[in-house]
Amino acid sequence: MADEEPGGAERMEVSTELPQTPQLLASWWDQQVDFYTTFLHYLAQLVPEIYSAEMDPDLEKQEESIQMSIFTPLEWYLFGEDPDICLEKLKHSGAFQLCGKVFKSGETTYSCRDCAIDPTCVLCMDCFQNSVHKNHRYKMHTSTGGGFCDCGDTEAWKTGPFCVSHEPGRAGTTKENLRCPLNEEVIAQARKIFPSVVKYIVEMTIWEEEKELPPELQIREKNERYYCVLFNDEHHSYDHVIYSLQRALDCELAEAQLHTTAIDKEGRRAVKAGAFAACQEAKEDIKSHSENVSQHPLHVEVLHSDVMAHQKFALRLGSWMNKIMSYSSDFRQIFCQACLREEPGSENPCLISRLMLWDLDLKLDDDHDRSISVTALSVQMFTVPTLARHLIEEQNVISVITETLLEVLPEYLDRNNKFNFQGYSQDKLGRVYAVICDLKYILISKPTAWTERLRMQFLEGFRSFLKILTCMQGMEEIRRQVGQHIEVDPDWEAAIAIQMQLKNILLMFQEWCACDVSLHVRLSRLGAVSRLHEFVPFEDFQVEVLVEYPLRCLVLVAQVVAEMWRRNGLSLISQVFYYQDVKCREEMYDKDIIMLQIGASLMDPNKFLLLVLQRYELADAFNKTISTKDQDLIKQYNTLIEEMLQVLIYIVGERYVPGVGNVTKEEVTMREIIHLLCIEPMPHSAIAKNLPENENNETGLENVINKVATFKKPGVSGHGVYELKDESLKDFNMYFYHYSKTQHSKAEHMQKKRRKQENKDEALPPPPPPEFCPAFSKVVNLLNCDIMMYILRTIFERAIDTDSNLWTEGMLQMAFHILALGLLEEKQQLQKAPEEEVTFDFYHKASRLGSSAMNAQNIQMLLEKLKGIPQLEGQKDMITWILQMFDTVKRLREKSCLIVATTSGSESIKNDEITHDKEKAERKRKAEAARLHRQKIMAQMSALQKNFIETHKLMYDSTSEMSGKEDSIMEEESTPAVSDYSRIALGPKRGPTVTEKEVLTCILCQEEQEVKIENNAMVLSACVQKSTALTQNRGKPIELSGEIVDPLFMDPDLAYGTYTGSCGHVMHAVCWQKYFEAVQLSSQQRIHVDLFDLESGEYLCPLCKSLCNTVIPIIPLQPQRISSENTEAVGQLLTLEQWIQTVLARISGYNMKHARGENPTIPVLFDQGMGDSTFEFHSILNFGVQSSIKYSNSIKEMVILFATTIYRIGLKVPPDETDPRIPMMTWSTCAFTIQAIENLLGDEGKPLFGALQNRQHNGLKALMQFAIAQKITCPQVLIQKHLIRLLSVVLPNLKSEDTPCLLSIDLFHVLVGAVLAFPSLYWEDTVDLQPSSISSSYTHLYLFHLITMAHMLQILLTIDTELPLAQVQEESEEARSASSFLAEVSQYTNGCIGCGVPGWYLWASLKNGITPYLRCAALFFHYLLGITPPEELLTNSAEGEYGALCSYLSLPTNLFLLFQEYWDTVRPLLQRWCADPALLNCLKQKSTVIRYPRKRNSLIELPDDYSCLLNQASHFRCPRSADDERKHPVLCLFCGAILCSQNICCQEIVNGEEVGACIFHALHCGAGVCIFLKIRECRVVLVEGKARGCAYPAPYLDEYGETDPGLKRGNPLHLSRERYRKLHLVWQQHCIIEEIARSQETNQMLFGFNWQLL
Repeated sequence: MADEEPGGAERMEVSTELPQTPQLLASWWDQQVDFYTTFLHYLAQLVPEIYSAEMDPDLEKQEESIQMSIFTPLEWYLFGEDPDICLEKLKHSGAFQLCGKVFKSGETTYSCRDCAIDPTCVLCMDCFQNSVHKNHRYKMHTSTGGGFCDCGDTEAWKTGPFCVSHEPGRAGTTKENLRCPLNEEVIAQARKIFPSVVKYIVEMTIWEEEKELPPELQIREKNERYYCVLFNDEHHSYDHVIYSLQRALDCELAEAQLHTTAIDKEGRRAVKAGAFAACQEAKEDIKSHSENVSQHPLHVEVLHSDVMAHQKFALRLGSWMNKIMSYSSDFRQIFCQACLREEPGSENPCLISRLMLWDLDLKLDDDHDRSISVTALSVQMFTVPTLARHLIEEQNVISVITETLLEVLPEYLDRNNKFNFQGYSQDKLGRVYAVICDLKYILISKPTAWTERLRMQFLEGFRSFLKILTCMQGMEEIRRQVGQHIEVDPDWEAAIAIQMQLKNILLMFQEWCACDVSLHVRLSRLGAVSRLHEFVPFEDFQVEVLVEYPLRCLVLVAQVVAEMWRRNGLSLISQVFYYQDVKCREEMYDKDIIMLQIGASLMDPNKFLLLVLQRYELADAFNKTISTKDQDLIKQYNTLIEEMLQVLIYIVGERYVPGVGNVTKEEVTMREIIHLLCIEPMPHSAIAKNLPENENNETGLENVINKVATFKKPGVSGHGVYELKDESLKDFNMYFYHYSKTQHSKAEHMQKKRRKQENKDEALPPPPPPEFCPAFSKVVNLLNCDIMMYILRTIFERAIDTDSNLWTEGMLQMAFHILALGLLEEKQQLQKAPEEEVTFDFYHKASRLGSSAMNAQNIQMLLEKLKGIPQLEGQKDMITWILQMFDTVKRLREKSCLIVATTSGSESIKNDEITHDKEKAERKRKAEAARLHRQKIMAQMSALQKNFIETHKLMYDSTSEMSGKEDSIMEEESTPAVSDYSRIALGPKRGPTVTEKEVLTCILCQEEQEVKIENNAMVLSACVQKSTALTQNRGKPIELSGEIVDPLFMDPDLAYGTYTGSCGHVMHAVCWQKYFEAVQLSSQQRIHVDLFDLESGEYLCPLCKSLCNTVIPIIPLQPQRISSENTEAVGQLLTLEQWIQTVLARISGYNMKHARGENPTIPVLFDQGMGDSTFEFHSILNFGVQSSIKYSNSIKEMVILFATTIYRIGLKVPPDETDPRIPMMTWSTCAFTIQAIENLLGDEGKPLFGALQNRQHNGLKALMQFAIAQKITCPQVLIQKHLIRLLSVVLPNLKSEDTPCLLSIDLFHVLVGAVLAFPSLYWEDTVDLQPSSISSSYTHLYLFHLITMAHMLQILLTIDTELPLAQVQEESEEARSASSFLAEVSQYTNGCIGCGVPGWYLWASLKNGITPYLRCAALFFHYLLGITPPEELLTNSAEGEYGALCSYLSLPTNLFLLFQEYWDTVRPLLQRWCADPALLNCLKQKSTVIRYPRKRNSLIELPDDYSCLLNQASHFRCPRSADDERKHPVLCLFCGAILCSQNICCQEIVNGEEVGACIFHALHCGAGVCIFLKIRECRVVLVEGKARGCAYPAPYLDEYGETDPGLKRGNPLHLSRERYRKLHLVWQQHCIIEEIARSQETNQMLFGFNWQLL
């Protein structure tokens, strides 16, 4: 110890004298000899101090200290001047040429299909937006994190390597000064600083000691502070870790979640601080608890606080280094030198190797995600073409990689050195895949020029690759189970997965070989055979060996189809599926067919066929003598024969492989597409999915698709599809070798159906195949060899023989196909060459008679016989076609003996055509006859129908069915011819109510019932929901519980309304109650998550499955007639003034009654002392009363139930039938529902009445009649109180302190409430009265006129006078009235409102502003009173609409005449309205007033190009977390806010429950209902409430009319206006909840997505 004292003291002295400012510190460092030691001393003092608070750090403070005390001095030291100035200079010097941005997980990357060298070449968002590739065929993908942007790398792009920002020489710099804006001093400093910094980073990153630091960092007194640190691993889920932490540390859930998120993000986290012993104990606890939930314990260490601090700082220093290097390529170069320099005299390798080796050690023990390890760099290195070539030549990298594979693989080899992956999980094989991937990267770009060395090294690598293939040949053999089924299905995925991985590598090896002429040797599944004999001497070459394995595979497939292996379980079936599947077939099935073709071209055809028969074990089956009664055996034989014939068809007929037949790659792709589209029209993605991809993930589809197909655009739903062009149909081959069984039968069915529709025969002969290449030309001899003839003849004979059952129709079809191929081949050869040169004698062999008596029939005779067999009716056309073909070939043979061969063929073809035309004509005749017959029958039916309707006409008329087709447009009610005079809803000229007898059918019991007041109730299923569809103030804070809300007045911004919608289906109340109870009962017995909340009364409509939460009772309209004489008389007495007096007298009378002895406050209307006693309490009754309506108890019950639901949902409160706010909510939902429907009709440009859907019509009708009935279920005194408050808005005499000012309410709500509450003024203690038709017609008129005048004032006071005014129009009468009226008002408001606005502008604004209100009022009075509206409102006539509204509502078209008419009465009202201080206050705050007409809401504007949205998302930073890790940015389509979804950082607590950011946002933005777009996945999500949601197709489509959820395909996407409009309508029609319910009904999952945390 004594020795160390002085040293320690010295060190301490150093630290006390440290300079204070960064600048001074830098110059002090400059004076020291050994920067590394000085730097470490400095860090040793500061770092543990700065990072002392590990458990709960103040991140901002930490960052600030590091910047000030470490990074700024380092930058001063590096640049020798103020770093900010220096970096600014560097920025403008254009030294940035490589972008090099590192992708974070979840960022969008772009690849250009036209210019990228391979798919790993990608651009970041900014470079892409500024590059030429933006207009090319690009692909978008989501990065998994860790890659680099390749902008500026000339080896990565064929064209356009630079974006605008990274283009060299831009910003006026010349080549010279561009090279090196850094001066020598800075470079020298960098050479000094970088090695020290890098060394420290590496040392600390790979530091393994838990308690000690390296000696050079130990200069302080060692404290006793330790941390228990938990590390990330791949074995434990989030919940495991949270569980273990809660148990071990005894902490809250929130704290455990916090720790777990941090571990996932940063890789480790200190979960406890304290002395060593305490931490050690925590470590053991966590381990033991984690072992309870998973086999592996969690990885926990106890680290000293200083070790923790330095390691943390090392990471931060690394990111600083990254920042510095991004400024200049010189810095990058120095950095690389520092990393690669080996320390002299030390046995350690260079720094970067140490880091990589350490990382690899971890990797091979730990299955953590490879993407974050150093090994993930291979994609960066191996895909650079020059580097890859260099590595192959110098480092022999192909061999190195394959040897690595061979090292990893021995654990998977069995005794015979073959692979055996049994019992290995897929994850275990991840490392094998990683190595295979590296091999793919190395081979991705083929060499342009070969050198001897490259050739040698490549071949050596290829040889070691063949070793791997040797281990694969014959791996995991299977034996056929006989007797009992296998007990456990063997694993098969691993083997198939490796095969898939190797597929591209095999192809790439072939392409490498193909591009170097001297490398043409390739083997079994690797090859073409054109020059095989040059390399393999023929004497000792056995073709049988070559054919053996492929043949075994195909026979296995056949036997699996024949169910001979069914006891071997599913794994074999899966393997067979993949063998032929598009992902694997290129290197498996296709190559096996080629191998058989090679065999057939080299062997004697008879010998080859015998070998095939033997392998299929069918030699016996073709013996004539075989007779078996065993049905199973026969079925098995038949299947095997079919499978074998099919393979023979493929060997002879499948020539679409370049090198086998004379075809190009394009033709091969075209043929694939044609056959896919013969099955059905398909979208682009489905075609691409069914085509094989090359190593660049390209299918070659776009180059050829338009030659063979036409694109059909999609409608508002569905996707665009390609349809095959007619001229391509002739290439259809029924036995196309890539068809699966189902595809084959579908295609056959489709093509036959199509030919039938076109009146053609149903024969589907093979199309003439292309020629074989010379090497394969002998394959066709299979067709005309003796054994083939024998096989065909045997099949035909068995089909004719009635006793034989060893044949099937499918087998015959194949035999016909082979015949057709033979004849086509001979015909093609004859047309090309003179007859004597054609040795292919298929016709001759087929028409030869057999020698023995049994055989005395040739194939043609057999065919004629087959034509007569009734079961083979379907094959008749094909037999005819073959017989004609025999004829053609015969004539070609004969003719060519007589004439020169050149003209051959044309005659015979003409003959064919003649017979063909005859058949065609016959077919046409039959079709025509059938058509006439059909027509005749239709005519008869139509006549009968008419007759029936005539006789039963009465019955048809009387039942008007309400629950009609859901969306059919409402019929105009059949009324007696109504004169225009009576199409008026208000006042003395009111028209008659049109009522009809309504008989409805209950959807549950199917019984009919007439709707009457005294009957049991019938109800409509309905849904009440909160809505912000009309809000003018989105996001206005909402009261989450409605205990204190007073809903009598609606704010003019309509921020939150209560909407009632119905699906229009009718039930008996009793039936509905039974149904609801049954639903409740069944839900208690179910386990899965309920789609609806039974507590809140939710259920699905039994008929249409819409989500409902209540029922509306259906109450009939009460007919009201008024005689015009009485009306006139009343009209004389009841002027507006008198009506007001009467109402006030009645109200004050009630007040006296309630006051009981207190001084009555009698409101006086006018100051002139007119309040005389002529108006007294009962005078209101003088104008006509009648007794109240008596409703049945059942109806009353339903009224109370529905009213309570509206109250409960509208205010979000528990149900309470006695709450005084229930009637207010009833009126409010009536008004809001009408406003929403009016808004929707206006938005769609539809007429007010003619275009209502049935459900809207029935819903409104029921809602208004319910609102009339609702008041009888409440105490009348209560309704009077509400009414007085409502009237106080327009009658200032009633004003009390809680009366709102005129500008702060929505007057349509006031109108609805006042009209519905008014009858309560007729209430007497002793008798139950209601106003007569006459008095209510005047009441409605005066209420409406008063409120309309108030609304006109509202509109004129809030006119936007700042707008640029259009040209002056000539003054109309209306304009003059407007000017004078405004001048008057201006006096009353003390000049608060200017009067300089031209009259025409005032009138135009008023008319515009008041129309929505008038439309709503028309809807309201129509459904309240049932009076037919004028014709113009039923049709779409915009110009007639305003006039029609005025006449229906008894208004003058010049609305200012209202004021003139009632001037004396209204003037004092007007003065008091305008003088209200609250109103003047509103006017002063111009910004907050609502203007009319209110603006229509629509979903936010979206950019046309989807990449703009992705760009927005990439700049999104979560407001609550400082780090940059992956977020799920989600866009709200109502307001445009971007939120951070599915992330703990942004969760909120609502009523004690955690909800995600989106759900929380939806509560405020859409009252719980919202539409979001998940930007990185291009998915739309609809949500409702806290726990419901569903996915919905996004409105972005690629050029093929398809959406791309999850950006899986990555094609450029553009906005489809139609789809977006449809989404808008779903919202405005309040159908979001319905969509969600329907979607959840169809996709029921046991445990669905947790919507609550979205």
